[in-house]
Amino acid sequence: MGSATSVNGSTFLVDRGWRLAAIGLLAVRFVQGWIYWGGGTRRFIYGPQKLDAWGGGHWMAYKFQTAMPGALLGTEHLVSFLLQHFVLLYVGVIVFSLVELFAGFMLITGLLTRIAALTTIGLSFVLMLLFGWQGATCIDEWTMAASNFAMGVTLLLVGGGAYSLDNWLLAKKPGLAEKGWFRWMGGSLPLPLSDQAYKKFALMLFWIAVAFIVGTYSYYRGSVVTPFHGGPVSPSKHHWSLSDGRLQGDGTVTFHAYVDAGTPEAPSNVLHATLVDTRNGSVVEEWDSAKLAALPRTALKNDYDYQKIHIGKYGITGPVGSKATITLPPAASDLKLPVGTYTLQLSSVNGSVWTVPLQR
Repeated sequence: MGSATSVNGSTFLVDRGWRLAAIGLLAVRFVQGWIYWGGGTRRFIYGPQKLDAWGGGHWMAYKFQTAMPGALLGTEHLVSFLLQHFVLLYVGVIVFSLVELFAGFMLITGLLTRIAALTTIGLSFVLMLLFGWQGATCIDEWTMAASNFAMGVTLLLVGGGAYSLDNWLLAKKPGLAEKGWFRWMGGSLPLPLSDQAYKKFALMLFWIAVAFIVGTYSYYRGSVVTPFHGGPVSPSKHHWSLSDGRLQGDGTVTFHAYVDAGTPEAPSNVLHATLVDTRNGSVVEEWDSAKLAALPRTALKNDYDYQKIHIGKYGITGPVGSKATITLPPAASDLKLPVGTYTLQLSSVNGSVWTVPLQR
């Protein structure tokens, strides 16, 4: 790093400390790089089906759709938009995967370390917003994104000058040491800032990290200024949000359903539907498991082409993130419903009940 040619003892000590810090952070740089390199190579090399939108398998669109229910800062609307525009979705998945691949490679090799670290901060931020709520037994998705965020900030500040291509480039072209752009993008030398400016920059990033990490943790799980809680969106217990209910005189019911909570590892199953007259609490229509399982495919109109609400063996099955307009035909051929207010109730296999009001 040029410490052997230092002009005074003070400069030598600064350079030596920076070199030792770079060596000490070598494992951090490698692990951060390997995490993102691994994410990219799994899709492009070892698990190409994750990028195969035409093979009929669960490619990355399914993963992004499961993130929608708990996504922060309006990103669920962005995901929803992409899911309905295939070209943009596919380009986005490829670009995201390529960014992971190249940022990971750059950190592993120490090539333009700081710009690579900044890129991983951005990736961690996006992953935190999308997947931070998931994790049924522990807040594992959040933990990984939070750790990567902090590692990226550290590498941005300190660089990764030890055993790196940045060092090799500097040795080949010593004049790069005088280039501000190289100091900001590479990791062999300290940032081109005064000690006071560097301190302010580091503290600014520190407080950004504190606010982001502590804030999201408090939102997802509490345990900061409020008691521990399961989060505004449960990663373990399924929930169906029902809306836009419509009821015809012959008993036909149409409504919109959104599976907006629960684990993506297993779908939710609705086994029973009941139409209740809210004036007297009487049941006027019922669809048991057999009737629901016998619904035609035309009874369901899904919002997206990936995670779909569908007819299962024992009723209606909905994976996390799926949305559909569902039509239930009349339970009896001669039914004539009087004008009034009604409630449709859906009951799941584990006893959960979700409702939507209807007006006749």
